[in-house]
Amino acid sequence: MFENLNWWEIGALLMLALLIFGERLPKVIGDGLRMVRGLRSMAQNATSDLSRELGTDIQLEDLHPKAFIRKHILSEDEEASLRKPLQTLFDDVKQDLNGVKTELSDVAAAADIKSAAPAKSTAPAETPRPAQRYDLDAT
Repeated sequence: MFENLNWWEIGALLMLALLIFGERLPKVIGDGLRMVRGLRSMAQNATSDLSRELGTDIQLEDLHPKAFIRKHILSEDEEASLRKPLQTLFDDVKQDLNGVKTELSDVAAAADIKSAAPAKSTAPAETPRPAQRYDLDAT
Protein backbone atom coordinates (compact mmCIF):
# COMPACT_ATOMS: atom_id res chain seq x y z
CA MET A 1 0.00 0.00 0.00
CA PHE A 2 2.84 2.38 0.83
CA GLU A 3 5.36 1.08 -1.73
CA ASN A 4 5.53 4.43 -3.54
CA LEU A 5 6.18 6.49 -0.39
CA ASN A 6 9.67 7.09 0.96
CA TRP A 7 10.56 7.39 4.64
CA TRP A 8 10.28 11.18 4.69
CA GLU A 9 6.74 11.08 3.34
CA ILE A 10 5.67 8.41 5.82
CA GLY A 11 7.22 10.45 8.65
CA ALA A 12 5.37 13.55 7.47
CA LEU A 13 2.09 11.62 7.40
CA LEU A 14 2.71 10.35 10.94
CA MET A 15 3.45 13.89 12.16
CA LEU A 16 0.30 15.15 10.46
CA ALA A 17 -1.75 12.40 12.11
CA LEU A 18 -0.23 13.29 15.48
CA LEU A 19 -1.12 16.95 14.98
CA ILE A 20 -4.69 16.17 13.91
CA PHE A 21 -5.57 13.51 16.45
CA GLY A 22 -3.16 14.46 19.27
CA GLU A 23 -3.64 12.33 22.35
CA ARG A 24 -6.44 10.34 20.72
CA LEU A 25 -4.07 8.84 18.11
CA PRO A 26 -3.62 5.44 19.86
CA LYS A 27 -7.40 5.10 20.20
CA VAL A 28 -7.93 6.03 16.52
CA ILE A 29 -5.30 3.47 15.43
CA GLY A 30 -6.90 0.80 17.60
CA ASP A 31 -10.34 1.55 16.18
CA GLY A 32 -8.97 1.38 12.64
CA LEU A 33 -7.29 -1.98 13.27
CA ARG A 34 -10.47 -3.32 14.89
CA MET A 35 -12.45 -2.23 11.83
CA VAL A 36 -9.99 -3.97 9.47
CA ARG A 37 -10.21 -7.18 11.52
CA GLY A 38 -14.02 -6.97 11.42
CA LEU A 39 -14.06 -6.51 7.65
CA ARG A 40 -11.67 -9.43 7.19
CA SER A 41 -13.87 -11.60 9.41
CA MET A 42 -16.98 -10.63 7.45
CA ALA A 43 -15.27 -11.50 4.16
CA GLN A 44 -14.19 -14.89 5.50
CA ASN A 45 -17.71 -15.61 6.77
CA ALA A 46 -19.19 -14.64 3.40
CA THR A 47 -16.80 -16.93 1.52
CA SER A 48 -17.49 -19.84 3.86
CA ASP A 49 -21.28 -19.32 3.47
CA LEU A 50 -20.90 -19.17 -0.31
CA SER A 51 -18.72 -22.28 -0.31
CA ARG A 52 -21.28 -24.14 1.76
CA GLU A 53 -24.16 -23.04 -0.51
CA LEU A 54 -22.38 -23.92 -3.76
CA GLY A 55 -20.85 -27.11 -2.42
CA THR A 56 -17.34 -26.18 -3.58
CA ASP A 57 -14.27 -24.78 -1.91
CA ILE A 58 -14.12 -21.03 -2.64
CA GLN A 59 -11.23 -18.79 -1.66
CA LEU A 60 -11.45 -15.02 -1.34
CA GLU A 61 -9.48 -14.61 -4.59
CA ASP A 62 -12.11 -16.72 -6.39
CA LEU A 63 -14.79 -14.09 -5.77
CA HIS A 64 -13.45 -11.96 -8.62
CA PRO A 65 -15.96 -12.54 -11.45
CA LYS A 66 -13.38 -13.62 -14.02
CA ALA A 67 -11.70 -16.05 -11.65
CA PHE A 68 -15.08 -17.40 -10.48
CA ILE A 69 -16.25 -18.11 -14.03
CA ARG A 70 -12.91 -19.58 -15.01
CA LYS A 71 -12.80 -21.93 -12.03
CA HIS A 72 -16.42 -22.97 -11.56
CA ILE A 73 -18.21 -22.64 -14.89
CA LEU A 74 -15.68 -23.30 -17.66
CA SER A 75 -14.05 -26.67 -18.06
CA GLU A 76 -10.35 -26.87 -18.85
CA ASP A 77 -11.08 -27.75 -22.49
CA GLU A 78 -13.42 -24.78 -22.90
CA GLU A 79 -10.89 -22.44 -21.32
CA ALA A 80 -8.13 -23.77 -23.60
CA SER A 81 -10.34 -23.31 -26.69
CA LEU A 82 -11.07 -19.72 -25.63
CA ARG A 83 -7.41 -18.96 -24.99
CA LYS A 84 -6.01 -20.52 -28.19
CA PRO A 85 -6.88 -17.70 -30.66
CA LEU A 86 -5.77 -15.07 -28.20
CA GLN A 87 -2.53 -16.92 -27.46
CA THR A 88 -1.55 -17.02 -31.14
CA LEU A 89 -2.32 -13.29 -31.39
CA PHE A 90 -0.22 -12.66 -28.28
CA ASP A 91 2.66 -14.70 -29.71
CA ASP A 92 2.51 -12.76 -33.01
CA VAL A 93 2.57 -9.41 -31.24
CA LYS A 94 5.42 -10.55 -29.00
CA GLN A 95 7.43 -11.68 -32.02
CA ASP A 96 6.81 -8.35 -33.80
CA LEU A 97 7.85 -6.41 -30.71
CA ASN A 98 11.02 -8.45 -30.39
CA GLY A 99 11.84 -7.65 -34.03
CA VAL A 100 11.27 -3.93 -33.47
CA LYS A 101 13.35 -4.08 -30.30
CA THR A 102 16.20 -5.73 -32.21
CA GLU A 103 16.03 -3.12 -34.96
CA LEU A 104 16.01 -0.28 -32.43
CA SER A 105 19.05 -1.69 -30.65
CA ASP A 106 20.83 -2.01 -34.02
CA VAL A 107 20.01 1.61 -34.85
CA ALA A 108 21.16 2.76 -31.41
CA ALA A 109 24.41 0.82 -31.77
CA ALA A 110 24.99 2.33 -35.21
CA ALA A 111 24.31 5.81 -33.82
CA ASP A 112 26.78 5.19 -30.97
CA ILE A 113 29.45 4.06 -33.43
CA LYS A 114 28.78 7.05 -35.69
CA SER A 115 28.95 9.55 -32.81
CA ALA A 116 32.13 7.96 -31.40
CA ALA A 117 34.00 8.16 -34.72
CA PRO A 118 35.77 11.51 -35.30
CA ALA A 119 34.59 13.54 -38.26
CA LYS A 120 37.34 13.45 -40.93
CA SER A 121 35.71 15.48 -43.66
CA THR A 122 34.08 18.85 -43.75
CA ALA A 123 31.25 17.63 -45.98
CA PRO A 124 27.73 18.16 -44.65
CA ALA A 125 26.40 15.31 -42.58
CA GLU A 126 24.10 12.85 -44.26
CA THR A 127 20.46 13.43 -43.40
CA PRO A 128 18.95 10.56 -41.44
CA ARG A 129 16.45 8.38 -43.22
CA PRO A 130 12.91 8.29 -41.82
CA ALA A 131 12.06 5.24 -39.76
CA GLN A 132 10.58 2.36 -41.70
CA ARG A 133 6.82 2.12 -41.31
CA TYR A 134 5.26 -1.23 -40.43
CA ASP A 135 1.86 -2.47 -41.39
CA LEU A 136 0.42 -3.45 -38.00
CA ASP A 137 -2.57 -5.19 -39.60
CA ALA A 138 -0.42 -7.55 -41.69
CA THR A 139 -0.24 -11.14 -40.54
